[in-house]
Amino acid sequence: MSTLNAAPRPEDDTRTLVNRLWSYCELLRHSGVSTLDYVEQLTYLLFLKMVQERKDWRLNTLKIDDGGFDWNSLANESGNALADRYTEILTGLGSRPGMIGAIFKGSQSKIHEPAVLEKLVKDLIGKHQWNLTGVDVKGDAYEGLLQRGAEDRKTGAGQYFTPRPIIDAMVECLQPEPSDTIMDPACGTGGFLIAAANYINRHFGATMTDDEQIRLRNQGITGVELVGETARLASMNMLLHDVGLPNGNPIIEVRDSLAKSPVRNASIVLANPPFGVGTISGANYSETRQDLWTGTTNKQLNFLQHIFTLLDTDGRAAVVLPDNVLFEGGAGTTIREKLLRTCDVHTLLRLPKSGIFYANGVKANVLFFDKRKPTTDATPATTKMWVYDLRTNLHFTMKQNPLRREHLDEFVASYQPGKPRSERVESERFKAYTCDELLARDKVSLDLTFLKDESLTDAGSLPAPEILVQEIVDDLQAALAEFQAIGEGLGLNPDELAADNVDLTQLDA
Repeated sequence: MSTLNAAPRPEDDTRTLVNRLWSYCELLRHSGVSTLDYVEQLTYLLFLKMVQERKDWRLNTLKIDDGGFDWNSLANESGNALADRYTEILTGLGSRPGMIGAIFKGSQSKIHEPAVLEKLVKDLIGKHQWNLTGVDVKGDAYEGLLQRGAEDRKTGAGQYFTPRPIIDAMVECLQPEPSDTIMDPACGTGGFLIAAANYINRHFGATMTDDEQIRLRNQGITGVELVGETARLASMNMLLHDVGLPNGNPIIEVRDSLAKSPVRNASIVLANPPFGVGTISGANYSETRQDLWTGTTNKQLNFLQHIFTLLDTDGRAAVVLPDNVLFEGGAGTTIREKLLRTCDVHTLLRLPKSGIFYANGVKANVLFFDKRKPTTDATPATTKMWVYDLRTNLHFTMKQNPLRREHLDEFVASYQPGKPRSERVESERFKAYTCDELLARDKVSLDLTFLKDESLTDAGSLPAPEILVQEIVDDLQAALAEFQAIGEGLGLNPDELAADNVDLTQLDA
């Protein structure tokens, strides 16, 4: 069949865009700028250019009091004067009030060669209209650049992104509305928050009042991020998606979410908490917080407890969690039992074990639950938990066979967003377990598998060799990550436990 007249696919446009941006990054990398730094520097320049393009729009929602620290004043300079002006712009915008000041506060140029900066400004970025590419520059560019940057494993560049198909499916299942207060306590570059805002605008934009529009932009959607540089990317990303007000209060806080009890609650929490272990000043978070169920150094288990405290009564959560959260004993057992008893833990999506996250070796799930009002008796809030298996006998890779949104269509249809869960129907990949069954399992394990793995019984059903090799690599990296977490829990230096040079004999203690 001829494909000469086939319409271009959106992913083809995205690939072209990312390849273009990556060529710019290559220019920076060859001049000595590190992966995360060149993504940040490229983001500054793209942000300035896109704001400049919008100044002439009749309906410009991104009006910034930049005091003359803008793209045109940069593009009109050359050589050392250009480098000096770039530094002046970063410093000047960093002194502005509101989100703009928060974005550029402490920013500095990492491009030390004026010729490289001039090529970026005049020959590369300056020659394109980035708001009119037909592709979501704000989302696709960040996501694609970090995916490519993740190839440099020592930078951890890919750790900040949950793949877009998973985010979109999670948001579609929760169906946020203008009246919701939406939070992400580990927001990375803001993917969940932007997807929620986009969903609300698509479904309610034509009927929202002015007050609802302002609330959506300035109060209804907030996030917390531990890493300042990442929070900076999130704030820029959100402003370009019309979330937040340029001169309004920052909507991304830079702090440790787990350090303190929440002062504000949410009706919806969407999150992909970071992997690993963590304490505050060497102590478990439960020693400084009385609202947590139990103490643990496992970050995901702590975030699961924290998200419970964030939710309003009848609030809804969708959280990406690694496999170990489903079966880990000790504190894990306590937390899972508490969650089943205090929340309606109604859905578990088991994600494919490879080809999903940019950081390999991550076997993950999405847990959906609703917080319930405490009861006077001992009746658990959970009645049934439905498990959708998107893992068994399914194989994905980041390049040859990436996960796409249509791969999650059957799950979303089975979830039946907005409908009573009593109308759900079991299928080959969708099965329900009663709360009594779950509580009776060893360690209250939610690590549930009910499909037969055909690759164990039929050699003819094995995946392609490249997929099989990738899954083996992912399994090994997952094991190394577990050892690394154990080592950090024993107080070993994290720098000496990097996944690519870990010495397992150090764990002999």
